[in-house]
Amino acid sequence: MQICRVVGTVVATRKHRTFEGAKLLLVQPLNIDDTPRGSALLTIDGVGAGVHEKVLVVLEGRAAGEALGRKPAPVDAAIIGIIDTVTIDD
Repeated sequence: MQICRVVGTVVATRKHRTFEGAKLLLVQPLNIDDTPRGSALLTIDGVGAGVHEKVLVVLEGRAAGEALGRKPAPVDAAIIGIIDTVTIDD
């Protein structure tokens, strides 16, 4: 799993039938200090996240599909939680 921030939405007028009714979001993986890390990812939203929210993303196809109840869907990344706070103890 990764911590990411939602940076945009994706609209696809034609998509795989298992994605009908699904919301697609673009997320930016984050370092522990909230700085961007790596490239943005296309995800399927399973929790109703919005732009600028910090989210929890699962990155394995099978786990992502199962988390969304879309087992046969060709999913690489899925948003499975909206993060309220992150606390780091030193």
